[in-house]
Amino acid sequence: RPYTALDLVSRKRRMQGQEVLFPMGFDAFGLPTENYAIKNKVHPRLVTEQNIENFTRQLKSIGFSFDWDRMVDTTDPEYFKWTQWIFIQMFKHGLAYKKEFPINWCPSCKIGLANEEVVNGTCERCGGEVEHKVKNQWMLKITEYADRLIDDLDDVDYFESIKAQQKNWIGRSYGMEIDFSIEDSDQKLRVYTTRPDTIYGATYMVIAPEHPIVETLKDRIENYEQIQEYKDSAKKKSEFERSQMNKDKTGVELEGVKAINPISKEEMPIWISDYVMITYGTGAIMAVPAHDTRDYEFATKFDLRILEVVKGGDVTKEAFTDTEQGKMINSPLIDGLDVSEAKEEMMDYIESQGLGVRKTNFKLRDWVFSRQRYWGEPIPMIHCDECGWQPVDESELPILLPDVENYEPGDDGQSPLANIESYVNTTCPKCGGHAHRETDTMPQWAGSSWYYLRYMDPNNSQALVGKEAVDYWGPVDWYNGGNEHTTLHLLYSRFWHKFLYDIGVVPTKEPYMKRTSHGMILGENGEKMSKSRGNVVNPDDIIRDYGADTLRTYEMFISDFEKSVPWSDTAVVGIRKYLERVWNLQEILVEGTQYTSEMEILINQTIKKVSEDYEALKYNTAIAQLMTLLNAFKEKGSINKKELETYLILLNPAAPHITEEMWKLLGHDEQMANQTIWPLYDPNKLVADTIEMPVQINGKVKTTVSVPLEIEKDELFELVKSNPVVIKNLEGKTIRKEIFVPRKIINIVAN
Repeated sequence: RPYTALDLVSRKRRMQGQEVLFPMGFDAFGLPTENYAIKNKVHPRLVTEQNIENFTRQLKSIGFSFDWDRMVDTTDPEYFKWTQWIFIQMFKHGLAYKKEFPINWCPSCKIGLANEEVVNGTCERCGGEVEHKVKNQWMLKITEYADRLIDDLDDVDYFESIKAQQKNWIGRSYGMEIDFSIEDSDQKLRVYTTRPDTIYGATYMVIAPEHPIVETLKDRIENYEQIQEYKDSAKKKSEFERSQMNKDKTGVELEGVKAINPISKEEMPIWISDYVMITYGTGAIMAVPAHDTRDYEFATKFDLRILEVVKGGDVTKEAFTDTEQGKMINSPLIDGLDVSEAKEEMMDYIESQGLGVRKTNFKLRDWVFSRQRYWGEPIPMIHCDECGWQPVDESELPILLPDVENYEPGDDGQSPLANIESYVNTTCPKCGGHAHRETDTMPQWAGSSWYYLRYMDPNNSQALVGKEAVDYWGPVDWYNGGNEHTTLHLLYSRFWHKFLYDIGVVPTKEPYMKRTSHGMILGENGEKMSKSRGNVVNPDDIIRDYGADTLRTYEMFISDFEKSVPWSDTAVVGIRKYLERVWNLQEILVEGTQYTSEMEILINQTIKKVSEDYEALKYNTAIAQLMTLLNAFKEKGSINKKELETYLILLNPAAPHITEEMWKLLGHDEQMANQTIWPLYDPNKLVADTIEMPVQINGKVKTTVSVPLEIEKDELFELVKSNPVVIKNLEGKTIRKEIFVPRKIINIVAN
């Protein structure tokens, strides 16, 4: 469906004289291919080759006008050589690093997952439950670009919903980091809060199970074993489970340890609970139960103090969270102030007292970039005991995957590459000593984070893209993608592009000037198509039974492009019948080199609407307008050659095969329909000069007359009364009243 949509736009724009780069490629590394290969006991390289061959056949059979000379395959060494090169540049610029990190772990796929690859606590690929695990992983510092990833959205034409999704995922917030002293200790517990104005209402503190202060204060915690048991149980929960608003709150108090509120100076108990994440903020919060739903539920369950500090609710019943406005209470330093004023006042005070600092925070985490799998780009890094991590020499790129008999992931969490000594053992590129090659591979998002650049210059062996090519073609004018990629591919590729801009590879800050999205075509039962549900529609079957043009036109007509819609076999048949009626226009064809007077208004209206609707993603209304015009020709009983030519050109982007055949039958051997010039509408012929109006006598329609749109009443009735039918019906009668409602009613009352 998305390919068909942009194929329509590409075909139309070519006919409008534009140079259009409309390419196709295959992002073929990663879990889907490898999982299929393992299940069916076939090498992933062979699976990839077979799939690319089959997809290419299908895409060509549908009639997409891709530039196949520019096709890219992310598993081609000549392609992933540059993926590896980009990684090395990131390492050299401090954006790639390896560290022990708590990650999302899929025990089924046996790999770590980025947050973006976890959907409702399950693995995006296999659907299995995700666990938390600490592993030594390669990370990319996408957080270094967090501000720019938000701010630069102002410079691009994306759906507002897409911009909002990106902003929400990155999650920029403005607040403070504030230090809370630990009683009878020189230790401090630092929290991040966006609401320092509510600090008087902070009655207890909560730390994440992974917070290091537990070990620091181990000797003072009277129930340390109980705390340790809680930490162990939290490890078994996914971040999704822990963050659910409606989940039952659990936690344990750190007995023997208290914090001190730096403003009220009151003692505060410290609790450990899994609803606080170590990956956000500082991994510790000041809990303000009167004005936070989760804190309120926690305080209610464990009978902790609740103190209202923003007036407006009844905190004896529930948390009052509508606190962006209102006045402060129970807060001596800021009592009576409006929230906005109180926030600034408290931030100034906390900073002046050295108790905290202003801080911008993000929900976005650094990108977990290594996979313990075989089928991916080898990470071009070498570890030396003396020199640490070193990138391979760029002259050695690409680093190829060795052929292996067993490419299944190991139960020990290591890549199968780790078992190949000839691959692992190497020399340090810096000191020449013995070293080990990295055996992790890149995630499936690596190759797709820059493929659009390779389309511009697919055969360049000296650079990932040449300056002349990127200056000419870039940036991408229009990128359409599924909503599921808004926080995955779109985010990742924008990050990579900004890095390439920073090092001078590309001339623009953003990769795509326009980003749209499409709804999915669901199964007939309204569920997402899936082999397991048995509701997948194979395009080969539709093309065999109804033709490629039926499939293309149906996909565009079925619904608003942005909305998901169930597949309908009945509607497919309807589109096939429509195309048959188009073919049968040849039966009423007459000579003519100009639009006929009775059709030129509707034809010009159709040219305007179809031209605009194709560009505005309103493909269904464009097709509907063409159907309206077809009906008008059928009703008229004839269509001349000029009119049919225009009709075929307008329909050609959606149904290229039938329209090209009909075009040739009209005698056009010199050029194809898609090589002609897209028709222009005449602005002066969008509205008719005359209108057909019914003539009533005593409220009953007797005839119709064609009258100028701007006719005066006296002139109108002079015209009407000269009509033979009207004359006959008024014989022997006296006209009592003449009624005229412009463009609607002509009525003569007579007796």
